[in-house]
Amino acid sequence: METKADAKEKFFIVTRGKARKGFSRGCIGRVEAETQRGELMGLLYSGGSNAGGPKSGGIVRREDTYPLTRHQAQLLLFVSPSSKRLELLCNPQLFSAICELSQDDLVVVKHKKGHLPGLVRNLMQIGRKEKQEDLHMLGFEVEFVDTDHSLSSKKSAPLPLFSAADIIQVVPAYSVPFGQHWRDSHSGGLNRKAVSRINSMPNMGSRGPQLRENHAGQSITQSQSPNPSQVHLEVGSTVEVVSNTGVTVYGVIRWMGVPGGKTNEWAGIELDYEVNGCSDGSYGGQRYFSCKASMALFVPVTMCSPDSRFHRSSTGKETPKPTERPPVPPLEDSEEDAPPIPESEVLSLLVGRMKGIQGHFNSCYLDATLFSLFSSSMTLDNICHKPADTEQSINCTLRKEIVNRLRRQGFVPAESVMNFRKQLGCDTFQTEEKGTHIQILFFVYVFITLLSADPEEFITVLFQRVLCMEPLLKLRSRGETSQDAYTFQIILEKEQVGQMPTVQQLLDTSFLSCDLKFEEIPSCLMVQMPRFGKKYKMFPHIIPSTELDITDLLHNSPRDCFICGRLAEHECLQCLPDRKLQPGRIKQYCTTCNTQVHTHPSRQGHSHRALAVPAETPADAPVPRHMMQLFAVLCIHTSHYVSFVKYGPDPHSWLFFDSMADRCGDDQSGYNIPEIRACPELGDFLSQSEEELARANPSQAGELVRRLLCDSYMFLYQKPSKPQIKPSGA
Repeated sequence: METKADAKEKFFIVTRGKARKGFSRGCIGRVEAETQRGELMGLLYSGGSNAGGPKSGGIVRREDTYPLTRHQAQLLLFVSPSSKRLELLCNPQLFSAICELSQDDLVVVKHKKGHLPGLVRNLMQIGRKEKQEDLHMLGFEVEFVDTDHSLSSKKSAPLPLFSAADIIQVVPAYSVPFGQHWRDSHSGGLNRKAVSRINSMPNMGSRGPQLRENHAGQSITQSQSPNPSQVHLEVGSTVEVVSNTGVTVYGVIRWMGVPGGKTNEWAGIELDYEVNGCSDGSYGGQRYFSCKASMALFVPVTMCSPDSRFHRSSTGKETPKPTERPPVPPLEDSEEDAPPIPESEVLSLLVGRMKGIQGHFNSCYLDATLFSLFSSSMTLDNICHKPADTEQSINCTLRKEIVNRLRRQGFVPAESVMNFRKQLGCDTFQTEEKGTHIQILFFVYVFITLLSADPEEFITVLFQRVLCMEPLLKLRSRGETSQDAYTFQIILEKEQVGQMPTVQQLLDTSFLSCDLKFEEIPSCLMVQMPRFGKKYKMFPHIIPSTELDITDLLHNSPRDCFICGRLAEHECLQCLPDRKLQPGRIKQYCTTCNTQVHTHPSRQGHSHRALAVPAETPADAPVPRHMMQLFAVLCIHTSHYVSFVKYGPDPHSWLFFDSMADRCGDDQSGYNIPEIRACPELGDFLSQSEEELARANPSQAGELVRRLLCDSYMFLYQKPSKPQIKPSGA
């Protein structure tokens, strides 16, 4: 416990700012004085054998620091490297629990053998304290627990020492129902220099409810948590389960039902972290859902209880008020843009709860769009232009508070997005001399200040005003007039394609129906589906095309004959729905095949037209196919937007993002809990042939696959970083 004298001391950790003499990110210091400019003058502490004494002094801006108590500073000082200290601060709920650890608390620690449960036996002081300003590091002696509920460490062996960053879960002692199995045995002294135990470490017995012994000699808790049978649990509910070793594990229900060989209802749970012995969503040789290996647990529903971290705790004590949400450390104020997250690091950085972009005040359309555009794709990084001076502040907010924070920390608080939103709205009050510009700005203001808006409207404002980019699409109509756009809206008659069309079929048909062509290959193509408002959808299901072939949609570009593969010279829109000629596929022919196809009585009335063939193109030369890759899908259901993002070349590298997956507290004082889930099952589904996909039953394809097929709103494609030109017929 901290004394009154300790409470007067002010410690801090540097969270951002360029490296300078004395302080850099992750350094811990003690405030000695404060300048009139708001800068802190302090002593710098370093880890290692000389942790007790301050290394040097320095000056740092207050806004570049995060305040710490002495106890917090001592715990973080033992964490190495310094970057791990900031990672731990990004999980404030866990760090707060670690700071309150006491003797006999059950914890789960990272170990070379995996994640292991153990009992906290002692809080250790590391380092010499020869002067008053010296500061000990603090670590935890942990005694491991075997699966038979016995303690595994020998009395004569020294207990392993762990830092705060090694602890991944905390279970208070009063919630452990094993009583005498946790024998009160303290191990002997450690053979380490400058290490001492803190004997005043309190026992948890006084903190929790009284324990009583049952006839079996095991102590149980007077739990006030609701009976699981009386609690309504469903797919998506956050739950906790007490394992055989007494460790409480947390997760989200991904499946409910009666598995093969069972008679009662079970739940398939995706855990918050890997646990030895768990699966990847399979049970009894059958797959029920998909997740990362060692993170799927299957148990009877009666063993599940609501996650006490977001509900009333088992002691009857209220969890922290929603308004007391833990602060998020600010990012380093760096001029360098963070690159997209590498495929190998996405799952560890992004997957989980309180990950991605936190939603606030119906911001889901904006959250889902930003996450789709900037989390993993390199497209915008390569084509963005330097913004004008008048828009520099908005661009900086986007780049530093949203994009860099997402790519470096994996979490963007709602305040950052709301600040960005506010800047977009406030800037529209600027007066311009040209009336047309005033009208444009007024439109932007009206749109951005609505409680919700459409992604395509936001994309236009984002690309035009913030990123200062030219329109992504340059379209040419039959009348040789050019049109510019940032997104493309599918327009067609429902009868022109089948009941379950692919994006490729919709795009081809829409281009031909509207008599459009691309003047050049776009770097990014965002295709809006034929649906309007909250309810109307032209097609109940749309099959994603993981690749778009736009060869036949390019103006003045060589194309091959649909029949023989030679250079095409004619195109026929009326052949598009012909059931004898692969309906939904664009039909272009060489002169010979065009004559033969249109001698058929059913096609003699077709109005085929000549194509503009590039000069000096050999008639028998193979025509390369120009492809674009799918990297994200925006979906909407009952006015709520979510997104699916392809984060790497592996077919299974898919994420599902919901900025408002859950909520802590009520509408007035609570906050949204964003969540990111890995969904490799999308890769399995989309790897099927077009014929198999057309026969698929969405209701039996799994929750996320069904949402992708039924709720798709906009498909986002990008030009491959390396040219991907396939030969004709590939």
